[in-house]
Amino acid sequence: MPEPVETHDPEGVDYGWVMQTTFVLTIVVGAPVVALVAWVAGVSLPTWAARAEFAVRVGALVWFVVAVCVFLYARRTEAASDSAS
Repeated sequence: MPEPVETHDPEGVDYGWVMQTTFVLTIVVGAPVVALVAWVAGVSLPTWAARAEFAVRVGALVWFVVAVCVFLYARRTEAASDSAS
C-alpha cells in the first residue's frame, strides 16, 4: 500500500469539516424549513422569481444558524477531547 501523499492533523477546529457539515445540513434541514415557513406564513409565491427570492432569504437565515451551531459543536467537542487527553 503506498503512503498517503498528504496528511492533515488540524489543531483546534477543523474548518473543512465545519464547512462540509454546514453545507449538507443546510440542504437537509433548509429545504423543509423553507417550505414550512412558506406554508405557515401563508406567503403568496405566484412566480418562480418570487419563490427563488423567498428561498434565498429564508435559506440565508437557515445557513447562518446552522453554521454557527456546527462551529460551536466542533469547538465544544475539540475542547472536550483536549481536556480528556
